Amino acid sequence: MSHEVKQTGKQLLHLVFGGELEDLKDIQFKDPTDLEIVGIFPNYAEAHSAWKSAAQKSVDNAHMRYFVVHMHRLLEPDEDDE
Repeated sequence: MSHEVKQTGKQLLHLVFGGELEDLKDIQFKDPTDLEIVGIFPNYAEAHSAWKSAAQKSVDNAHMRYFVVHMHRLLEPDEDDE
């Protein structure tokens, strides 16, 4: 079954992922092979919601961090966001 979402504008993909950091002062993951991929989302609003949910679940672990990557900027670096 497809979960197709109708797009009203340009698709701006965002990746949400996280993992445990070695040190709070730097973005070096303790085990890069153990990163959690939360998902890929069609816009920033949905990605931010997923990021917030994942971050809240790990609030007791100060070394756990989640990030939003603007994949559309990597795929088309010369294009401006709409």
